Amino acid sequence: MRIIVMGQQAFGEAALEKILEAGTDEVVAVYTAPDKEGRPEDPLKVAALEHDLPLYQPDNFKDEAVLEQMRALDAVLMVMAYVIIFVPEAARDIPKMGSICFHPSLLPLHRGPSSINWPIIGGATKTGLSWFYPTDGLDEGDVLLQKEVYVGPDETLGDVYFKKIFPLGVDSTLEVIEAFRSGNPPRMVQDESKATYESWCRKKDAEIDWSRPVADVYNLIRGTNPQPGAWTTVGGAEVKIFDARKEEGDGTPGEVIAADENGVLVQAVGGRILVQRVRPASEGKIPAAEWAASAGIEAGMKLGS
Repeated sequence: MRIIVMGQQAFGEAALEKILEAGTDEVVAVYTAPDKEGRPEDPLKVAALEHDLPLYQPDNFKDEAVLEQMRALDAVLMVMAYVIIFVPEAARDIPKMGSICFHPSLLPLHRGPSSINWPIIGGATKTGLSWFYPTDGLDEGDVLLQKEVYVGPDETLGDVYFKKIFPLGVDSTLEVIEAFRSGNPPRMVQDESKATYESWCRKKDAEIDWSRPVADVYNLIRGTNPQPGAWTTVGGAEVKIFDARKEEGDGTPGEVIAADENGVLVQAVGGRILVQRVRPASEGKIPAAEWAASAGIEAGMKLGS
């Protein structure tokens, strides 16, 4: 089949490479977001150029010239692999069999741009991925394929995405294309009564409230590691917390129980967090023990406002 690959970043690049490696279909063009000044070139763009594929980076998919150029490609299917820009129906419907889009959650759960952070923050034990028929509504189209992944009690955002959802999503790209090749790809209507939506998980969402139950604090740290990074303050200075462990013990929320070679042990409600790796403001990631020694962190100090 003649395929357009549209996407961004590492997932878009990996999906493209998967399709090219299979050699079954012809990639007639690659679409990715416009370049941003001061940022590295998108990995998908780099891969397209390396394979000498036609590359397009329009900033407006409503532009008639852009649509006409897409029509000229005579594509059968557009595979949208990690797309965070709006692509209207006029563009999505140009390929003969339309477009299919990847989303890293079990739709209709966790529609929105930070769909891996929020399940972990909420303490979910499973999440997954969906390939769906995009509409003008955010992640609202019928579903073609879903795959579940288990979320371990100590797994981070990085673990769940890079070790599970990412490789499973890339491998499923060919499965999705094959479903269209069969001529009768599945369509499962999303149950709107179960739909949830969350916006970007940003810095304001990642501030630690030490007066929360220890499970909530731990899930926040896991669900924002590595991005955007859970954070707290000590003496007015911000510090991001990455690697951590949940432990038992009672005390005053936010109080430093110990600071030693194992890290910094901080009290929450119903338990404690052993902070093991941090990033102080304007610095790189360092062991929490190193940070404690340089910042003078000691038992009895209070973290957070």
